[in-house]
Amino acid sequence: MRGLVLHEPRPHALLVQPVEQEEIVARKGLFDEVSAIAAAISVPLAVAFIAVKDWNQELSPWQAPAVFGKQDFGAGAGETLKSIEKILPALKRHYNLPENAPVVLGGYSLAALFSLWSAYESHSFAAIAAASPSVWFPSWLDYAKAHDPHAGAIYLSLGDREDKGRNPVMRTVSTCIKEQHALLQEAGIKTTLAWNPGNHFQQPEQRCAKGFIWCLEQLFSE
Repeated sequence: MRGLVLHEPRPHALLVQPVEQEEIVARKGLFDEVSAIAAAISVPLAVAFIAVKDWNQELSPWQAPAVFGKQDFGAGAGETLKSIEKILPALKRHYNLPENAPVVLGGYSLAALFSLWSAYESHSFAAIAAASPSVWFPSWLDYAKAHDPHAGAIYLSLGDREDKGRNPVMRTVSTCIKEQHALLQEAGIKTTLAWNPGNHFQQPEQRCAKGFIWCLEQLFSE
């Protein structure tokens, strides 16, 4: 898998975030995100940004018809999760993380839904940072009701104007995320639901940083 790793000496935790290839090339937004996390958290970190070539294919848990534009959603999340899990031991060895160092998976939009889905499918992640997750995804809540998450802490957030657009599917997102949050609470998961000002396209890096910061606070607060 291609990507970008930023790290401090002797990191104590590994953050993993799928991002679009263009973000890896541009880099500035990712640097700003990591700087915001490092400014708020004293724990030394390694942050691995994983490049996603086909967003709708590689991050979707199952096939679904297009909601925006003409590109349908694929079912590549399973392969993406396997690929991430496969490289975790190598990342820990290469960047001198302790073998039991916690791994936090997170992302934005469909990458946030992928991260949330991974919490139900995998035991590899201590916490999940799901910023503006696509919980409107067809059949998502049915899936969440039928499965138990394995991560100990899950952060959810949404913009307070994300449900104000014309798209009828997106207009359900606030209702969906409230239901998702309630499901996590019922499952006994340490969780929070944060509201950010603005629509879905505002300050994604800052919103991701807030999610990772919250997760790290839960993991290292004791």
